Amino acid sequence: MTIGKPQRCLHGRLWYNVATMPQTPVSTKNQPILIVFLENGGHVAGVDLPPWAARLLDWSTEEYGKLAVKLQARRHYRQIVVLEDQAATAAALWQALLAADDAVVDVLLLVHGQPGYACGCADHWVGADFFDGLRRLRAAGQARFRLRAVYQMNCYGESLAPEWLSLGAQAVNGAVGVNWLPEPSLSVFLANWLGGQTFGDSVERSYRVASQLLGQVWRPQLGGPHEKIASSRMGVFGDRNLCSA
Repeated sequence: MTIGKPQRCLHGRLWYNVATMPQTPVSTKNQPILIVFLENGGHVAGVDLPPWAARLLDWSTEEYGKLAVKLQARRHYRQIVVLEDQAATAAALWQALLAADDAVVDVLLLVHGQPGYACGCADHWVGADFFDGLRRLRAAGQARFRLRAVYQMNCYGESLAPEWLSLGAQAVNGAVGVNWLPEPSLSVFLANWLGGQTFGDSVERSYRVASQLLGQVWRPQLGGPHEKIASSRMGVFGDRNLCSA
């Protein structure tokens, strides 16, 4: 199947309308929308990179993230909205969720994070104000989107799990600390989740595969996992038996 050409829309968002891509005719009316919140910023925890290396890291990781999503998710969503670079802001994510109207929505947070917030572009954080505002809109009947699954790659994602659940998310994951295992975690998660496995099993399998692979580099310490492997451990919140189909 040939991928449709990405189109740049308002606020710099890249989106792929799956219904317009050349493929075997299928009904997309009941398919969910996928929102990808993507910003690397050229940062690695505890490493001071030179500017050229930071720019290369930022570009390469974001391009890889988009490719991984397109290859695995394109058949499962009627629309894929990518918020990246300057569009990776709390305001743009807010607008994308409201624009979904009453559709079922999955969210991928492929960003950095700290306890209590996910990092967008520059200082545009997804934190307490973002969640408080959306909760008020939902209480007033002005936010109709139906959150299904939220997959978080951000560090300390566990701290945001209650916030996503409060917006109606059915299932959320989150790292207990700094997440050193963004890949192959994302690819393994998508393959399992979109392949029919439960959300909980998909998250746990992705962590297991990534920790076994990177565990060859970060060897166990004092009978337990390396501190980076332990810090990256993923929790699952909400309905761990949720399936994508």
